[in-house]
Amino acid sequence: MRYIIALLLTSTAAQAEVPAVVTDIPPVDALVAAVMGDLGQPTLLLDRGASAHSFALRPSQAAALANADLVVWIGPELTPWLATALGSLGETAARLDLLDAPGTERQDFAAKDDHHHDNETEAEDATQGHDHAGIDPHAWLDPDNARLWLGLIAAELARLDPEHAAIYTENATAATAAVDRAEAEADALLAPVKDRPFLAFHDAYGYFTAHYGLTVAGTLALGDAAPPGARRLADLHATLAEGPALCIYPEVGHDPAMIEQLADGSRAVIGGALDPEGSALEPGPDLYPELIVSLARTIAACMP
Repeated sequence: MRYIIALLLTSTAAQAEVPAVVTDIPPVDALVAAVMGDLGQPTLLLDRGASAHSFALRPSQAAALANADLVVWIGPELTPWLATALGSLGETAARLDLLDAPGTERQDFAAKDDHHHDNETEAEDATQGHDHAGIDPHAWLDPDNARLWLGLIAAELARLDPEHAAIYTENATAATAAVDRAEAEADALLAPVKDRPFLAFHDAYGYFTAHYGLTVAGTLALGDAAPPGARRLADLHATLAEGPALCIYPEVGHDPAMIEQLADGSRAVIGGALDPEGSALEPGPDLYPELIVSLARTIAACMP
């Protein structure tokens, strides 16, 4: 009996040594969960269907953040509300800012199309919070970044929990192989449609389209916080009415009515809803590979 009690106490102590990790969005959470494996489970702040750009912490989430040993997040460019929360906590937890991590592939938002951005339209977009400028934070959509981050996450967890360092490294290697398989499957799906331009809901897919060599004709909205203005809708509608048939994609978490309005009277074909943050997928270690393949499958399905 003494042996069993001692064993249970030892097991509990070992489990307690595993860092408490908090993550921001589902793709990051998936990478961390894959590295932690059976040792523990990160706390995901953004629940299923939540928006990364506007979010209010629940008391339980604020408590998890306050008690975290490690916070793994994209950075303030994506979730300024989390930057504010972290600032109020001080240096209570280690932080892994993925967008600023050495070796991360970073790119700016796409250059603006002069045809759709005369002075009136620029002013309209700016007043509605649409103006995308500077670094594009959607860097998780490049599988090269995911592979890099898996190694960085494993290294940081090993630093905090050296007893399980070998397990973190082994799990990161297995997760990298899963990313490789998803990347190859997505490439096979997208290879036949790389030269076919399409229209997306907003400017969130630059890393994905660059990685796979896809052609983006434009976006309905420039930002995330509000719908596009009437002038922009009119310009895009005229372009679609005069030009070749294009696939246009709504987005999970946004009203598809504007996409339907845009397609009405044109040769455009409405595709499935894209989900760049994986907010409609089941959270967990398999989400990231599923996200990459799901995006590729949805894009390809509209362009047979």
